[in-house]
Amino acid sequence: MRCLSLYYLEQFLTIIYIMKNYNDMTKDELLDVVKELQGRKKYGLVWEDKPEDVVEQCKEMLPVLEEVSDRAIEKNENGVTNLLIEGDNYHALSVLNYTHAGKIDVIYIDPPYNTGAKDWKYNNDYVDINDTYRHSKWLSMMYNRLVLAKQLLKDNGVLICAIDENEHSHLGVLLQDLFIDKEVHSITIVHNPRGIQGRNFSYTHEYAYFVFTKQEKIIGNRKIQEQDVQWRNLRDNGGESLRTDARNCFYPMLVKDGVIIDFGDVPEDSFHPEAQFIAQDGITEVWPVDPQGIERKWRYARQSVESIKHLLRVKKSRNGRCEVELGKNFGVVRTVWQDSRYDSNEYGTKLIKKIVPTSNFDFPKSLYNVYDCLAPIVSERKNAIVLDYFAGSGTTGHAVLELNKEDGGNRQFILCTNNENNNGNGNLGIADGVCYPRVKNVIEGYADVEGIPANLRYFKTTFVPQTTVSDDTRRELVKKSTEMICVKEGTYKKVFDNTKFKLYKDKKHVTGILFDLESIAPLKRRINVLGMPANLYIFSLTNDTFDNDFADLKVEYNLCPIPESILEVYRKLFA
Repeated sequence: MRCLSLYYLEQFLTIIYIMKNYNDMTKDELLDVVKELQGRKKYGLVWEDKPEDVVEQCKEMLPVLEEVSDRAIEKNENGVTNLLIEGDNYHALSVLNYTHAGKIDVIYIDPPYNTGAKDWKYNNDYVDINDTYRHSKWLSMMYNRLVLAKQLLKDNGVLICAIDENEHSHLGVLLQDLFIDKEVHSITIVHNPRGIQGRNFSYTHEYAYFVFTKQEKIIGNRKIQEQDVQWRNLRDNGGESLRTDARNCFYPMLVKDGVIIDFGDVPEDSFHPEAQFIAQDGITEVWPVDPQGIERKWRYARQSVESIKHLLRVKKSRNGRCEVELGKNFGVVRTVWQDSRYDSNEYGTKLIKKIVPTSNFDFPKSLYNVYDCLAPIVSERKNAIVLDYFAGSGTTGHAVLELNKEDGGNRQFILCTNNENNNGNGNLGIADGVCYPRVKNVIEGYADVEGIPANLRYFKTTFVPQTTVSDDTRRELVKKSTEMICVKEGTYKKVFDNTKFKLYKDKKHVTGILFDLESIAPLKRRINVLGMPANLYIFSLTNDTFDNDFADLKVEYNLCPIPESILEVYRKLFA
């Protein structure tokens, strides 16, 4: 791999060479040199691209989804359906470009860190520290997937990528190159306070890149744990703290049994309370009067104090005084995170062992590391879709379930992971031996921990062979597209199923898949009986949706040709 400084040195030397030799060159030769220089990257990483088998495979095989129906979990009748996709994440991302383009709120990934310790494979071979193309292979792998993932994000979507020092600098330039219109920020997380011994340093931290749109407030506030909240007196002090400095900031707090129950009105200027505390009928008025009897003001005006009522508490001092304190449980997200919650051993390795005792997964993230990455973005997006295409042990899915449990949200997660048999758990791999049982147990409950009711569908990536997109390829693709279409529509309840057509529904609409044009009439009859809006996918060897044949439907409907709508996406990806 060539670094940037070498790249620009090459450009400079090339220009000098041209200046010295242009008199000896023909016009066509000069034009060829200019075109070659124009074709080079002006800024960004330059590396030796190494062809990747899973990418090349898509030139001959079209990826689709196949459900493992006996792994479906339904524990929340009113909740969304979460997805777990087993397979290479390049293939999973290809499918998601058909089902979820422009729909994802947050992508969180924790890719292999390329430490040289044979912790990941490229073309079925482990990459070790002696591989001279180690960095090039890693960059090729990341680039191929980031290009696909980029298309999935909403305009205000956020990409979060965990990384350590081995590829931190390279990843940063790659992200800036791919997301040229976005902000790219790197934060530091102390995830191993004991340290990992290196040759010269003991590493206690890693990084997380946040990528999001410019000129917009995307990252919300961080949550401060109750024990870490810093309390301060709501009564102002110091300069400009007098009653006369802000009339609307002088009013009583109404306290009963040590709890603020209401706020009184701002009095006339001529009114002066007899004391800081005035008790009557079991309710105490607390005024912003200091111990010296000076009338001061509250830090919040009467018209705004109710919005922060939940952040207030009443505290009695030893001398019996009753003080009102403000403690904010939120704050601006900082760029260095240091908290025992991020310890990957305590809240990663040990937590997984508790949830799935038979599992053995290397270097899992702390649940709270991922939780705190997601929370500032999706706290106000209670219907967000969160994707993790390096899902590994399923920490991201667990974090999303915890977020929903905390605030009643209906967020959905999509997890993609391979099933490499490297977890020491019999014949089970990462997907079915660690990720799936972890998510299942979090949903249903484990040990002494109550479950978080949710729904889950388990899919595997499979393929439709293609040499050319012939009519036979089209027919085979349509036969195997049912699960993809159901994922796209979010409809999993089967209403009707035969070789002619299929119907699925959720609580809001119906999805119809028509394989045989001779069955348009019975399809319409069943849809009219259901009486719900319908999205209909019509098999066509061309791009025809046979609009006239559906004109008499009695419900709202949309028509989409298949497989052409699928092929159109794949042509753009695999061209």
